[in-house]
Amino acid sequence: MHSRDQTIFALSSGRLPSAIAMVRVSGTQAGAALKALTGGNPPPRQATRALLRDGQGEPIDEAVVLWFPGPASATGEDVAEFHVHGGRAVLAALVAALSSLEQMRAAEPGEFTRRAFENGKLDLTEAEGLDDLIHADTDRQRRRALRQLKGMLGDNARDWRARIIQASALIEAGIDFSDEADVAGELLAPARGQIVALLGEIQEVLAAQGKAERLRDGLVVAITGPPNVGKSTLINQLARREVAIVSPHAGTTRDVIEVQLDLDGYPVTVIDTAGIREADDPVEQEGVRRARARAEEADLVLWLVDTAAASHPYDAGTPRWIVRNKVDLDSRGADTRYPASGGPDAAGSSAANRGGMGTDRFEISATRGDGIPALISALVIFAQDFFGQGEGGLITRARQRGLLEQTAASLQRSIAMFDRGEEFAAEDLRAAAYALGRLLGRVDVEDILDVIFRDFCIGK
Repeated sequence: MHSRDQTIFALSSGRLPSAIAMVRVSGTQAGAALKALTGGNPPPRQATRALLRDGQGEPIDEAVVLWFPGPASATGEDVAEFHVHGGRAVLAALVAALSSLEQMRAAEPGEFTRRAFENGKLDLTEAEGLDDLIHADTDRQRRRALRQLKGMLGDNARDWRARIIQASALIEAGIDFSDEADVAGELLAPARGQIVALLGEIQEVLAAQGKAERLRDGLVVAITGPPNVGKSTLINQLARREVAIVSPHAGTTRDVIEVQLDLDGYPVTVIDTAGIREADDPVEQEGVRRARARAEEADLVLWLVDTAAASHPYDAGTPRWIVRNKVDLDSRGADTRYPASGGPDAAGSSAANRGGMGTDRFEISATRGDGIPALISALVIFAQDFFGQGEGGLITRARQRGLLEQTAASLQRSIAMFDRGEEFAAEDLRAAAYALGRLLGRVDVEDILDVIFRDFCIGK
């Protein structure tokens, strides 16, 4: 029997032990499993209390069970749910009882969602939205993922594809009436107009997105600079906890330390790197090499210096701000020239508007906290400019952007081909519809399904 024809089960709730654990079963034998453990099937979609028993008639647990006959279920198949007490022994007994039944096996990661996709319960963009929702760490990520799960991109793609097919039908009808010039012209003119309008819509989506798909992974900010200038103290200030060792000795940080932050709903990964300097110690040399590599990969570099250090960061090829630390040791105190919110002088906004290659300056005390609120506010402004329409945009993944770009390119070629022959224009329209079909997961996507669904958790 093919694995897709087998009935699957898995724990679909949180980590044990817990107050309640939910085990989901999906497949043709879901009803038989429910009957074997409870003695009968409850009314559909009605929570029912039942005593679960194993194959020898030994009681497992008092549970609440639900029965969802297909196709009116989450996966489109017959589905049963067992809500039991969340102890490890209870779950082990239930899993053993289910495993003893014929044609029953444990589910693989993402298999419930994949079956829902294969049974037409959701398209591939919605499945990706579900994955993003599961892994969302911030409120902006959650809201954007939920919009995707509800069909934000999928509905638009289906509408675009239907309009392409409609334009194709007009062109092919015009080809059929090519010997009647008036009829063919009446059909081809509106088809071309539809394609031009559709291309404009897709290009507008692509142009407005900026780096919106990066909202899934977040902004990467590297704190770097000479040794012993307070990089670890600053990352502890930003994280509001001790994530890095703070020491007066140079070269304490030998590796890269990362901490994930939620700045006004934007996911930000802050990296504390080894001090940039010439070193004889092979271990410290490796730390400096990694620090330079991560800074080059970062979206923003905070070059930290103290009151006595030269304020000239090495050229990392990325946006960089100079952050002058230890102003509490300077009689002048912290510099307050940079406002805490947006405006023409806000460092985050100015860096983004100049393409990010300018050098903006802040003065802080990582020990006392002077200037930290202004630095955080500037980081939020930078994130807003960086992500653009990250929360409200349609595109959430590089895969989606690539297929929309293919669609737009095919539509452009189709428009250009009208003067050379309607047959060529029709062929490019078919390519555009094919790209949108791949976006939705309805044509030729078998090669990417394993990659997408393997990142899901088991039981989802």
